[in-house]
Amino acid sequence: MKHIDPSRAQFDAFKALPRDTPIMMLNLIRLKETATYPDGETCSGAEAYRRYGEYSGPIFRELGGEILWRGHQECMLTGPTDKHWDIAFVARYPHAGAFLAMVTNPDYQAIVIHRSVAVDDSRLIRFGVDDAGDGFAG
Repeated sequence: MKHIDPSRAQFDAFKALPRDTPIMMLNLIRLKETATYPDGETCSGAEAYRRYGEYSGPIFRELGGEILWRGHQECMLTGPTDKHWDIAFVARYPHAGAFLAMVTNPDYQAIVIHRSVAVDDSRLIRFGVDDAGDGFAG
């Protein structure tokens, strides 16, 4: 099963969590080879996602968002070997309300089509912030 956007139940669960605390969003993205827009325009999935980043970036930053880490997958050490992610990053929002403000912003909604046509599969996972600690168990 492919995942592009959250289901209503997933979005409702997100909205039910505290909105006034910092959050980290782990983004795992697999791109389509060819992205096709509703008007028939085609380009690579990478180009469509680049457009999404270009147009959404100012909205993201204006709300206090920042990219903490970006990387590329080299191998799947634990997990299904048929899963490959073209793009991986962790976005930090000053609070969950900032994420909600972004996705409900009319300017953002007008450009999210670039993400929709670019993405073949994705995971977007919200994490709360804990103290780092000295070991794996915190």
